Amino acid sequence: MAKQSQVKSKRKLLNPIFHLQTDEEDDNQLSNGMIKIVRRTGQLNLSGRSLATVPNRMFTMYETEVENEVDLSKPSEEPWWSFSPLIYLDLSSNVLQKLPSAIKMFEDLTVLNLQDNCLKELPVEIGNLIKLTKLNLCRNKLTALPKELYKLIELKQLFIAHNNLEVLTDDLGDLIMLEQLDLSYNNLTNLPPGLGFLARLVEINVSYNKLVDLPPEITGLRVLTKLDVTNNNLKLLPNFCDMRRLQLLHAQHNDIEELPDFTGCEGLQQLHLGNNFVKIIDVDFCENMTHLKILDFRDNKIDNLPHEIAMCQNLIRLDLTNNALETLPNSLSLLPHLQNLQVEGNKLKQIRSDVIKGGTARILKHLREKFDEESNSPDYQLKENYPSLNIYTFPDRYVMSHCRSLSLGMQDLNAIPQKVFEDAKTAEVTVVDLCKNKFATVPEGLQLIASQLTELNLSSNLLKAIPEFIADCSKLQYLDVSKNMLSELPCDLGCLKWMREVVIANNRFGRIPECVYEMEGLEILNASDNQILEVNVDGLSKLKKLAVLQLANNSINFVPPELGNLKQLRSLELTGNSFRQPRYSVLEQGTESILAYLRDRIPQ
Repeated sequence: MAKQSQVKSKRKLLNPIFHLQTDEEDDNQLSNGMIKIVRRTGQLNLSGRSLATVPNRMFTMYETEVENEVDLSKPSEEPWWSFSPLIYLDLSSNVLQKLPSAIKMFEDLTVLNLQDNCLKELPVEIGNLIKLTKLNLCRNKLTALPKELYKLIELKQLFIAHNNLEVLTDDLGDLIMLEQLDLSYNNLTNLPPGLGFLARLVEINVSYNKLVDLPPEITGLRVLTKLDVTNNNLKLLPNFCDMRRLQLLHAQHNDIEELPDFTGCEGLQQLHLGNNFVKIIDVDFCENMTHLKILDFRDNKIDNLPHEIAMCQNLIRLDLTNNALETLPNSLSLLPHLQNLQVEGNKLKQIRSDVIKGGTARILKHLREKFDEESNSPDYQLKENYPSLNIYTFPDRYVMSHCRSLSLGMQDLNAIPQKVFEDAKTAEVTVVDLCKNKFATVPEGLQLIASQLTELNLSSNLLKAIPEFIADCSKLQYLDVSKNMLSELPCDLGCLKWMREVVIANNRFGRIPECVYEMEGLEILNASDNQILEVNVDGLSKLKKLAVLQLANNSINFVPPELGNLKQLRSLELTGNSFRQPRYSVLEQGTESILAYLRDRIPQ
């Protein structure tokens, strides 16, 4: 009976699921202990406390009568006049319907999080929070913004996603320090021209609205790197000629019929235009997409893919699913980095269905065979059938200066004229790609541009050694020497302090080279498919930023438990080795489980 009474008493304490707390209950959420922490740190987190109103105690917690609760005789306590002002306030994930006008008293606030509440409007007093740098209003019921909000000229991040906004005024342009703007999932039909005054904007998300066009002024955002206009009613996109730093453009699920002018978009790496009505991909588009890595044209009306698509030499993924293509250009097989080609849902006539089902490698192999069949001489074939392509000719310095790269992948080269590297130096080339060729030695001409290189790809060649002068690439951040015949790297490469990613997979390494352990900024190391016998935990422990370690398919017969102490690892690949522990059932559970398993076996 006693146990039953205890159970009943506990049940009485439970609030009904839709019960709104009283003002007193809301006030009780802000305890004396929390107030002390706030006054010491200047930070208050009241997230997820079912608040129906902002606690009244919050507006009196700095008053002297509240301070009298503090025992000033204790050395750990500070007098009221030395307390930190409130700079961080989190009221997210509550059921607030109103933000009190008294919020104006917290003039030192830099971060205000009101996400996931029931606010229908904001008080005009929010304009008093002139030091705000981040304001999160997502997932409320706002239909408009007070003009006073645009007085927050220090604001750098403004998030208003998942509301009911229908109109934004030109005053938006007054937020001159804004860097991130999220207006997704609203009811906006247009954007104000004042958007063009936000010269510091780096990211804009206006997806899932009702936009019918974009203001021409948006192209004046010179530092914008990410633009998301997914799921709107856009029929045209403005010409992006001046947006040289744009890296990602998401414009899926619109009514776009023509491609805009991308001339000058040197930094564009991802272009997503799926679920539109695009019919034509022209030569100019291909010429301007030399840096593009991901191109998504799924669910459009494209009936012809030009041979010049081979000019997009950096493409990794190309999605042409559900279009009107009847043929694919054989020049697709000239793309050295293409790993994912999606062509399902087309009416391709020259490729059998079993080839398409075989995946990207099978399709590219088929296209390459057709490409070789057209002529015994690749030079003749390119000149006669693909006059716009210069795949087998060396780029001049004007071409290289346009993209800051020397891309000569997949051309069966075994030497490069010195003049090419002289032009590359003049063009200030920072990226060199020589993958999938027949180099037995690294071209000495690279020494001319060593000091300016940030990326170097020498994969899939016939290299047996890496020359010492690669250590002169003092700015190098990415080095790929996979699929060669290497067994060692020069010791001096350890001086490359800016190195972030090293790929030495598919070689003949019996151990991870010692120089790698000296690259203190290294984040990714891929040493899969070698002959590595042991894991050097002491060496790996020096790499404090290492997040990805790939050691699959080697000859490792013992995994040291101390490897589990490398808690910064986000991805650890150990499959395909000969060790008995940890077992495969542990490996397939993921990196965290592997590291925890190893830590549990460290001798006490």
